[in-house]
Amino acid sequence: MSKKRFSVHAGIFHGRTAPEQGVIVGYAAIIDTLGLEIPMPSILSLICTTRKQYSTGEWSVFSSRAAFDDTLYRHLVFALKYEGLNLLFFKKLFKKLSTKDILSILEEEPTGQYSRKIWFLYEWLMNKELPIDDLAIKNYVPLIDDSLQFALYTGSKSPRHRIINNLPGTRDFCPLIRKTAKLDNYVKENISGHKSDYLKKIHKDILQRTSAFLLLKDSKASFSIEGESPKSSRAARWGRIIGQAGNNELTKEELIRLQQAVIENARFVKLGFRKQGGFVGEHDRVSGEPVPDHISAKWQDVEQLIDGLIASNDLLLKNEMDAVLTAAVIAFGFVFIHPFIDGNGRIHRYLIHHVLMKKQFSAQGLVFPVSASILNHIDDYRKALESYSLPLLDFIEWKETSDHNVEVLNDTIDYYRYFDATKLAEFLYDCVNDTIQNIIPAELKYIQQYDEFKRYIENKFEMPDKLIATLVRFLEQNKGKLSQRARKKEFEALTATEIREIEKSFDEIFGY
Repeated sequence: MSKKRFSVHAGIFHGRTAPEQGVIVGYAAIIDTLGLEIPMPSILSLICTTRKQYSTGEWSVFSSRAAFDDTLYRHLVFALKYEGLNLLFFKKLFKKLSTKDILSILEEEPTGQYSRKIWFLYEWLMNKELPIDDLAIKNYVPLIDDSLQFALYTGSKSPRHRIINNLPGTRDFCPLIRKTAKLDNYVKENISGHKSDYLKKIHKDILQRTSAFLLLKDSKASFSIEGESPKSSRAARWGRIIGQAGNNELTKEELIRLQQAVIENARFVKLGFRKQGGFVGEHDRVSGEPVPDHISAKWQDVEQLIDGLIASNDLLLKNEMDAVLTAAVIAFGFVFIHPFIDGNGRIHRYLIHHVLMKKQFSAQGLVFPVSASILNHIDDYRKALESYSLPLLDFIEWKETSDHNVEVLNDTIDYYRYFDATKLAEFLYDCVNDTIQNIIPAELKYIQQYDEFKRYIENKFEMPDKLIATLVRFLEQNKGKLSQRARKKEFEALTATEIREIEKSFDEIFGY
């Protein structure tokens, strides 16, 4: 291992064209050289002969001044220094190397911060100690560089390694999020605080009615995302469940309760955690063979993964981790594990509400209708999900079962524990921002407009509430005009002049 060379000279690397000729370094170089069974990082590092340094969507380009000795240790140091921490990479690397190889790496700089990080990671990920004495030096270094990735504000100290473990998760579940300019700006903007200031100006009665309307809107949107058109009673029922988000602690029993709330008719679905394989996708129309877009965690791993997710949720709720970032990690982690045969998607979106409520992001009691924004950006939602699922398909071995399901053949648990949640967090924050900037104000405005129009109709025509609601619905459906059918039936008592006045008023108030 000590004589192996890792740098890769390439203009095209794993289907990606480099912005200029150079040397691939860091995680990508090691993954390629050792054949580690993990997806390539979303951003690759390239050292060029020029003296300029810049970034593109898929590349971080470094000048020749960043060049280093072509050894495994130096590539690891570069990766930790510039690319951040990749837990899945280290887990796969440690499984590939012998104990002798690990000790040889650590001997290069026994008390250096990067050696200490690698040492800590080995013992934390592999859950076993190396034959090395505890360090006697005084200074501690944080495991995660918080200029590169989001981490716990207060981590736990490891005296053995003189490392502060600021990982935002546990050994059984710890996705990481890179600190991109978009996410850093969102977190610093404190958009939840801006929402609170805005809502304080709204009358309490209007807020309560808006909240009830948004509950139903979010529930219907969540069904629509799944391609379902539920009856109003079913949507209202799930809306009431969403309204309870944050009331109960997240446990395995609570997740099963939520599944039972989602699945009204369990005649064709076995409730509880899966005892069979699972995938999201289609079946071949002729053969019935599975055509997966996403393969769920092995059923044998589900409960361990869910235990890890719950423990990490508890850790993040107690720490000052940003609410939306926490929601992204927990909710998307859940849907990738896909612990149930059915109901995963709606529970996944419920968990967004749960975390936002627990983190007091929705402190005013107003349900945060993020599913409505997700539905409005459904293509971006699919792309965010596929940014994780599609690259992973190349590393999951499976076979078709007799009932046209999938049976996973290799060890896959780490793929669901340790993944890069950056694109998922960016998508969720975009939806949260859209909800605050557009969806909630639009609903509040609509209720205020409705009340104004209703007062006009009541004062002018003394029309009952139910008939006013019908009138508004008909006018909305016909772009502010009352149809001939409605004029002859429900509103035959109105004269042509009165109808023109109503249409004019409707247009002035609602802006049709």
